[in-house]
Amino acid sequence: MKQQGICILGSTGTIGINTLDVVRRHPQKFKVIALTANRQLKLMLQQCQEWQPDFVVMSNPEAATELTDALEQKGLSTRVLAGMSELSEVVLHDSVDTVMAGIVGAAGLLPTLAAVKAGKRVLIANKEPLVMMGQVFVEEAKRSGAVLLPIDSEHNAIFQCLPATVQQATAAPVQHTLSEYGICRILLTGSGGPFLHRNSDDLATITPDQACAHPNWVMGRKISVDSATMMNKGLELIEACALFSTDPDQIDIVVHPQSVIHSMVEYTDGSILAQLGNPDMRTPIAHALAWPERIDAGVERLDLMKMSALEFQAPDVLKFPSLTLARQAAETGGTLPAILNAGNEVGVQSFLDGAIRFDQIIHLVEETMEAVESVSYQGLESVLAADQRARQFAEDRVQALNQNK
Repeated sequence: MKQQGICILGSTGTIGINTLDVVRRHPQKFKVIALTANRQLKLMLQQCQEWQPDFVVMSNPEAATELTDALEQKGLSTRVLAGMSELSEVVLHDSVDTVMAGIVGAAGLLPTLAAVKAGKRVLIANKEPLVMMGQVFVEEAKRSGAVLLPIDSEHNAIFQCLPATVQQATAAPVQHTLSEYGICRILLTGSGGPFLHRNSDDLATITPDQACAHPNWVMGRKISVDSATMMNKGLELIEACALFSTDPDQIDIVVHPQSVIHSMVEYTDGSILAQLGNPDMRTPIAHALAWPERIDAGVERLDLMKMSALEFQAPDVLKFPSLTLARQAAETGGTLPAILNAGNEVGVQSFLDGAIRFDQIIHLVEETMEAVESVSYQGLESVLAADQRARQFAEDRVQALNQNK
């Protein structure tokens, strides 16, 4: 059996590290062709020593120069490329069969889109590209024959709960609606984050470390803050609409603090299918890497006998207004999801940098959505232009907030 040649976009992040852990368990199935990162030199050097990829891309040029010198000193022949544009080039290499899209934020949009256009098997872990222009990714996959497989635990769970015929139609997109297959509703679960039971009046004093201390998952800081505001669930709603060709009103968000049920699908006969497992990203990664087969992920087995209860509740949209904003963006479409995403990225980073308070993140997103005009989709350029306008507005607003302190 031919090894899958793998390119990991964002190999030094949480998704990348977990992907390599799964790959490590199956050396006969997978070969690492390319790794990419921004500037994490030490970890990338370690990964190069273990995996000896053909290519490495460091989007930070200085880090690329330092890595080149370090690899030469160790006698390694990995070719080091520098700059964001090279991310879109390395996915096109003939030896690359599968691309793990794990770059956080809008920075992952162009290389992920390049992989889809090239007809690769694309494992989508970064939700922002699908949020910004999900329908475009699906349309491009139809044209190129690319296979799209979700890595977010929730979307992967939904995928696993679909009939095999719908899985095939989703992975290699064809025109379909879920109702054709007797599916009436998607139940998108979320833990509620670290502040589920915290009083709304206390959110102004939240620190970055508190926001990043998720009760169940080990994640990067950006997505951890998104979980704390529940914006991650809003982004996932938009993403699910694109991945599964469904409307926002067919998706309900359910707070499930234990993070054992990762999502559910309801059928017209009254059946609800759920995917359960320990909160470990290696499960969806292994599922997507091997689909339609199954392989060992190294994940601890779920012991149902040790579970005392599974809780479910409706989200508090007054406490977490991000959910209302995201549903608005999903219903409106056009460039509004990209505007929402840009405002949120600026807001989260500004909070992590100490420039704004935690409770100001979603206020900033709402202001950005109101101030920046949304237009119908008119090609990639329209999305990128909306993204830039929204970022500029949000950054200017953050600067104004700091001047008024």
